[in-house]
Amino acid sequence: MSILQQQIQELSLAEKIQLVQDLWDDIATTTEDLPLTQLQIADLDRRQEQYQANPTDVSPWAEVQQRILDR
Repeated sequence: MSILQQQIQELSLAEKIQLVQDLWDDIATTTEDLPLTQLQIADLDRRQEQYQANPTDVSPWAEVQQRILDR
């Protein structure tokens, strides 16, 4: 077991959660280092085209979130 793994195991649950949040925040700031696959690019292009064709055919986030929660 590495020293880092040992240190992580010694953290409290709250400290582990904070570590994960901090790591995710750091990852989110370096998204340019994560290239998209051709499939992801194609999907984003398709979604952009759909939006441009029908810009009013969208749902507010609160509505989408409620539909998810209602499942």
